[in-house]
Amino acid sequence: MDNLATGVPVQIHLETNILQEGQRSNFVFDVVGQLVRVGTSIYIRYNEDADEGPVPVTIKISDDGNIKLTRSGENRLQLIFSDGKRIAARYRTPYGMMDVQTVTSALDTEILSSPLRGNVGVDYLLYAGDQLLGKYNIRLQFTI
Repeated sequence: MDNLATGVPVQIHLETNILQEGQRSNFVFDVVGQLVRVGTSIYIRYNEDADEGPVPVTIKISDDGNIKLTRSGENRLQLIFSDGKRIAARYRTPYGMMDVQTVTSALDTEILSSPLRGNVGVDYLLYAGDQLLGKYNIRLQFTI
């Protein structure tokens, strides 16, 4: 597994469930991405199809259990998930910067070897100030 430092292809299954203003949305997709190990952290990179074209996404799984999600398209967003904590973030949109916060209600990470694979579950609330923007559930499965 020495090639993890330079990156290996990884099969990704991602499900996102969103509840906003009483409306539910579900997104499911399977894609091939790249897995890289840097120090004790695992980075999973892939492109998400969006109306504006492919959006590069990186998920960092830290050995302390925290997860960082970065979407790098026209709307740049970097969210950090830490179980039970409220963490501020900035969301860049074509209309300007927006201050948001995540409140992580559940965070579960399981990494297994031989073959390297894992499951990540994140349940969080997204706020702009005191206003709840939505309730999100992310389920990521990956395997090399």
